[in-house]
Amino acid sequence: MTDTDNRKWELLSSEYLIQRPWLTARRDHVRLPNGAEIPEYYILEYPDWINVIAITEDGKFVMIRQYRHGIGETNFELCAGVCEEGEEPVVSAQRELYEETGYGKGKWTLWMKASANPSTMTNMTYCYLAVGVEKISTQHLEATEDITVHLMDKEEVKALLMDGEIKQALMAAPLWKYFALEK
Repeated sequence: MTDTDNRKWELLSSEYLIQRPWLTARRDHVRLPNGAEIPEYYILEYPDWINVIAITEDGKFVMIRQYRHGIGETNFELCAGVCEEGEEPVVSAQRELYEETGYGKGKWTLWMKASANPSTMTNMTYCYLAVGVEKISTQHLEATEDITVHLMDKEEVKALLMDGEIKQALMAAPLWKYFALEK
């Protein structure tokens, strides 16, 4: 059964609390369909994000490893990044893979589209599957990036998932989908 009733909240007022390049937060005053009001509902505005399951011709997953200050750990991840303003998500994904790993080419497919938290965040993450990628360059990292590249077979990536070593949910989800649909 599908609920086709639009339960959209009415926006009564909105105020920006902070607007910085990597953090924009606002406080909304909203009215729910039942008439109840929430005077302080906080929203984080982010640009869209991408990530890439990149697999070489010989079946190796192109993984990266980097430190994440929020949890204070260095973890294995998929190549990922921000969609630049006006840039199509697939172009962002191809650019990020090239910059972070030096890999490119291959056959690209939109694998899934997901939200980190649709209740309080405005952006979407576009997850791509890139098969048959090749090493075409060296890394082109920004001064604030400290990323190492690792080629892993599917059993190693599965083990990372099973052991909870891939902490980023927006990276674990497309990988779980990949392995669930693997033939």
